[in-house]
Amino acid sequence: MEKDEIHLRRLPAAAPWGPHADSEFHGVDFLPEDLSEAPVETGMRVNKKYSCLPAEEKGIHIINIRAIEDIGYDQHESTLLNSLSKNPDADCKYGLYFRDGKRKVDYILVYHYKKSSAGKTLARRAQQNDASVRSSKQDQPLPGKGVQLEMGESETHMDYHEDDKRFRREEYEGNLVEAGLELERDEDTKIHGIGFVKIHAPWNVLCREAEFLKLKMPTKKMYQINQTHGLLKKINSVIQKITEPIQPKVAEHKPQTVKRLSYPFSREKQHLFDLSDKDSFFDSKTRSTIVYEILKRTTCTKAKYSMGKGEGRKKETALLNKRRKCGKYGITSLLANGVYSAAYPLHDGDYEGENVEPNDRKLLCEEWASYGVFYKYQPIDLVRKYFGEKIGLYFAWLGVYTQMLIPASIVGIIVFLYGCATVDENIPSMEMCDQRNNITMCPLCDKTCSYWKMSSACATARASHLFDNPATVFFSVFMALWAATFMEHWKRKQMRLNYRWDLTGFEEEEEAVKDHPRAEYEAKVLEKSLRKEHKHKETDKEKLTWKDRFPAYLTNFVGIIFMVGLTFAIVFGVIIYRISTAAALAISSTPSGRSSVRVTVTATAVIINLVVIIILDEVYGCIARWLTQIEVPKTDKNFEERLIFKAFLLKFVNAYTPIFYVAFFKGRFVGRPGDYVYIFHSFRMEECAPGGCLMELCIQLSIIMLGKQLIQNNLFEIGIPKMKKFIRYLKLKRRRSLDHEEHMKKKQRYEVDYNLEPFAGLTPEYMEMIIQFGFVTLFVASFPLAPLFALLNNIIEIRLDAKKFVTELRRPVAVRAKDIGIWYNILRGIGKLAVIINAFVISFTSDFIPRLVYLYMYSENGTMHGFVNHTLSSFNVSDFQAGTAPNDPLDLGYEVQICRYKDYREPPWSENKYDISKDFWAVLAARLAFVIVFQNLVMFMSEFVDWIIPDIPKDISQQIHKEKVLMVEVFMREEQGKLQMLETWKDKDKKKGENCNNHSPRLSRSRSGSLSSCHSYPLDV
Repeated sequence: MEKDEIHLRRLPAAAPWGPHADSEFHGVDFLPEDLSEAPVETGMRVNKKYSCLPAEEKGIHIINIRAIEDIGYDQHESTLLNSLSKNPDADCKYGLYFRDGKRKVDYILVYHYKKSSAGKTLARRAQQNDASVRSSKQDQPLPGKGVQLEMGESETHMDYHEDDKRFRREEYEGNLVEAGLELERDEDTKIHGIGFVKIHAPWNVLCREAEFLKLKMPTKKMYQINQTHGLLKKINSVIQKITEPIQPKVAEHKPQTVKRLSYPFSREKQHLFDLSDKDSFFDSKTRSTIVYEILKRTTCTKAKYSMGKGEGRKKETALLNKRRKCGKYGITSLLANGVYSAAYPLHDGDYEGENVEPNDRKLLCEEWASYGVFYKYQPIDLVRKYFGEKIGLYFAWLGVYTQMLIPASIVGIIVFLYGCATVDENIPSMEMCDQRNNITMCPLCDKTCSYWKMSSACATARASHLFDNPATVFFSVFMALWAATFMEHWKRKQMRLNYRWDLTGFEEEEEAVKDHPRAEYEAKVLEKSLRKEHKHKETDKEKLTWKDRFPAYLTNFVGIIFMVGLTFAIVFGVIIYRISTAAALAISSTPSGRSSVRVTVTATAVIINLVVIIILDEVYGCIARWLTQIEVPKTDKNFEERLIFKAFLLKFVNAYTPIFYVAFFKGRFVGRPGDYVYIFHSFRMEECAPGGCLMELCIQLSIIMLGKQLIQNNLFEIGIPKMKKFIRYLKLKRRRSLDHEEHMKKKQRYEVDYNLEPFAGLTPEYMEMIIQFGFVTLFVASFPLAPLFALLNNIIEIRLDAKKFVTELRRPVAVRAKDIGIWYNILRGIGKLAVIINAFVISFTSDFIPRLVYLYMYSENGTMHGFVNHTLSSFNVSDFQAGTAPNDPLDLGYEVQICRYKDYREPPWSENKYDISKDFWAVLAARLAFVIVFQNLVMFMSEFVDWIIPDIPKDISQQIHKEKVLMVEVFMREEQGKLQMLETWKDKDKKKGENCNNHSPRLSRSRSGSLSSCHSYPLDV
């Protein structure tokens, strides 16, 4: 019903009717009892602002206050009417309960409705006489149903699509009622045009669905958890005392010595469970999960009402007939078609403000979703209790990952400090900084660039040693083993959580969820069957085949190839920018400008890469979702896995392509002086610095990693939600100024939650952490401080995500899960790839192998003296190609005959001048040998770590076995009890039979009926 319609409320039947004499109800006519039949009683919506009495306590309807205002009564009279009853919102706990204040709201359905012309006509007639009010009564067959108007011609003016949606809602809600759910509708809200359907699952429905879903519930049986003894017990007690200040103050986080035995719920075995408090036996998370399963399973096969005419009506009739055959039109389809605009469970209450009742949401906000508790452990059990296992596992994984970053950060800092301590003792960098060596280097570009002294690159060489030293090799091996240990540690932690959360033996339920079709898939199948029906073909058991999906597969393949090509093209464009900018800055007349060319070009190019990566990240996320949608996967699980694969592939290529270029391609295909490689016949390929490309790789990695984390965390995850919240606040403030009294009233819980952002899944959260895991492991040889920056980011990230889930998102439907799914396989893949990439970085990007080769093959005194000269080749300036020689050959103050460049080539005075020398092949062989040895050695060590650490902790396996034994004992005792009861009955039967036989014959004959009844006793039992 609309705002202009007349709403009626019943008064007790004993009340008089007719014009009321009291001043509070001056001029208001009452309807007699016989005019308010049962359909009207259930159909008329009760204005919750004035009454929340149950239907059975109401007798006669009176006109709603808004209709009174339309008729012409003053506002103060309505206020007096309102003051007669207490605030119903407090009884209903502001939307957490039905109007009776007893039945809890387990789920909310939200829909849009438009104001019909019928309502306006009704309001106008109400101003003329009461008879029109009585004749315009409306009928609603069930609470929570839509309003079916019988206004004749006014119906034809209603929007056909809105009318069809309304009747679909009516049918669907009727089916929900048939399924056992209880509904209550509310359109009298502060949000105009939005209606809410409140859903409550009664006890019998909860029991039935819990049995269907095989939900494990705690039984009365409790058992002692095995405790450590001796030295381990003392160590654990000491650790508990030390860590007590960083433990969250929640009951679920305290160590437990006893545990309740869990068993899949069964209505036949209710005596096993503790049902003393039925209201709290199924918590809010479980209740919402059960209701959501019913919503998915309940179908809406057709619309009861059609306003179409002609050809459109024929098509609609065919579609509705087909829907009747399909019989699949659940809540996912209704949401996709706009019949409902949202569906969500309610939060437990407010998390801030005065006089807020204690609830799990408030506790989570204080002990978890606050930056002030960043140093504390997460209350994972409470997170699972409130949000479900899937979200609980994400935060548990994030916590384990963050904890494991602590030792990696400490070792990384030690490696960095080792580089700082030994920089003054590094002989190669000392030789490069020694101006007495007077090494003249060849120009970095054609014509405009002149000769330069190697000592001018002293700062770069010294900085390179901070990250290019023997300790980085050790750190690479350490990080490979760290990744393997982290994966094993997580598997063990996951198993402990499965035991604590009663998720052992969960596979059957997973299979059932996996087979549930998505709304889009059902719509596509419906469309296909309609096409076949039009061609008069058999349409039973339709499904989508690879032929139906072939255009989508082709689009996916072409789209992904195009996106990857686009990423490569952007990286190539940045390379052109670097080359052209370096040439332009080299023309600069100022010496300071010429000396800072390399730093300026590198910094600006990395910033451009960062901006492009962040923009393309968002674009690729949307494209990956679109590509997955056109594939029309059958189930939500298939959809999620395909989306993750595409998004990860595109974002991985986007984030790491610039880094791969610097690490493995820059400076490899330059050529030599006199025979350089050119792009577009004008741009010369860029070279690495004299100290190698490792320093530039470090700069690239650090800026992209830090910039991506800071911008995405601060701008996207903090700034944008705060901006949206501020916009909503401004809109609310504007509305308050227009309707002060209405907006002074406290909002209902479902209205507040509707204004929150909908939950979009965990894929973005996981993706962000997986990309960061790649930064930490893939190129850690070039940036040992990466784990430290990841640790600092994650400390903030945990609280940021927690705050978002608790305060800014609608409560998601709890989903049961045993593990983190496909993300575990992606992590393992990145861990394996990291070993290979770090082997190539150490071998080909750093100077570690050339130094070893020189030290053991070419050094005269067993030291690194002469290494720099050994890595440089000579070039005769007279061999420059025409037009490529420097314009100012006397820039250094003297004429240059021989210049040096970094490569292993024959000198100009050799017979095979400028050919690749034997030293190059010796170094290349050593590099390849190192890659093979390093990769296999580290892989073997990782597999050894994987093998030596059991996936299931020993104490957990013992506890699981103990649970099985105890459960068998419980059932054995139950069977023994039944047998004893049967034996008792048999003994009683025997005694009664003997008593009957001991009677006299006369008595026996006269009371044969009693004897027969004695013998028939067991049959009766």
